[in-house]
Amino acid sequence: MFIQMIQGPCTRQDEVHTMLEEWRRDLAAGATGWLGGTYGFTDDDQLMAVVRFTSRDAATANSDRPEQGAWAERLGALMDGPPVFHDCDDVTLLLDGGSDEAGFVQIITGRVDDPGRLKAMLADTTTLHEMRPEILGGTLAIEPDGSFVETVAFTSEEAARQGERIEPPADVRRELAYAMQDATFHDLHHPRFQSA
Repeated sequence: MFIQMIQGPCTRQDEVHTMLEEWRRDLAAGATGWLGGTYGFTDDDQLMAVVRFTSRDAATANSDRPEQGAWAERLGALMDGPPVFHDCDDVTLLLDGGSDEAGFVQIITGRVDDPGRLKAMLADTTTLHEMRPEILGGTLAIEPDGSFVETVAFTSEEAARQGERIEPPADVRRELAYAMQDATFHDLHHPRFQSA
């Protein structure tokens, strides 16, 4: 799997929602290898979009379509500033990889010097599920320099906030402190989903 995360300032949110629905209706069928996407807006008016493809080649082929280029130009005109892109070939699924039924999504961005350690921490899904049953799943996407984009789907924001108050075991706490030392949390209170 390949994940591209797009982040950029945007206050014209209703128009962007319309554009994204237009993409799903008119362009998705021609996007070979497109698996789906999660998107929404943070409280400080950042558009966050995590798009999944079967491979980098499939994502590149989609970007190269003239109709995709024209659509992207129109979307860019709605943004308040240039977007930032994160392209990740190293993708790990957490539990079932997320859910379009999620009522709340957190996108966590950061950087670690040992991506293997981060992936190992997330591989223990039994402990995670027992400790945080409100987590439906997620994805961890890592760039070659150790920058990561983690997308976590929760049943609801209320359940997520309650779960945050649970004290994890010491070993989990230690690994979380390592993984989240430079992390930024982006809350999507009203996430939207698209699936192939």
